[in-house]
Amino acid sequence: MYYYDPTYFLLIPGLLLALYAQFKVNSTFNRFKQVPSRVRMTGAEIARAILDDNGCRNVRIEPVAGSLTDHYDPQNGVLRLSREVYGSHSIAALGVAAHEAGHAIQDAQDYAPLRIRANLVPVANIGSGMAMPLFMLGLIMSWEPLLKIGIFAFAFSVLFYLVTLPVEFNASSRAVKVLAAGFLPDDEVKGVKAVLSAAALTYVAAALQAVLQLLRLLLLANSRRRDD
Repeated sequence: MYYYDPTYFLLIPGLLLALYAQFKVNSTFNRFKQVPSRVRMTGAEIARAILDDNGCRNVRIEPVAGSLTDHYDPQNGVLRLSREVYGSHSIAALGVAAHEAGHAIQDAQDYAPLRIRANLVPVANIGSGMAMPLFMLGLIMSWEPLLKIGIFAFAFSVLFYLVTLPVEFNASSRAVKVLAAGFLPDDEVKGVKAVLSAAALTYVAAALQAVLQLLRLLLLANSRRRDD
């Protein structure tokens, strides 16, 4: 028997934004990775300079496989840059490297949202894995406690995505500010802003998807409650 669930329409705006964000980040990064910076520094070199200037000399920089897999590992104090960023002189590479260096500086300065996000990781991982199975089981069994547990578990994932926004925005802001303070000329800083703005859109899309999914779960639970 076919079951029509109109709440699926709630997810469409988030899905459309996610598709656009993915297109935007790929096209913008691919565009500016073809444009070499006149400073002739690689992503690894500019990250090292930024880290050293901000008292993060103990943070190691390592290459990592994959595309756009760049990240800062706070547990091991390692900044990992994809190979297309690590050894590249492009504007895109320098922007991404500076952004990741921004995360390391956040860690060194005990930036509160970064600490909150780190503490949320294990809870959010468990919640995202358990939320939907528990919620669906609650729907099938018409058992409200399971519905509430599923919603509560998923709420931690939503909180993680929301806390991620200031963390990422702040890292990008730090990157632009430090590059504009003497590393890059103004026209290249504009390119960095374009790359990082496109990347930020992916985090906005992920947060919107999570919020809309939570709203959908609440509506489904409320509808089940009325039916009972």
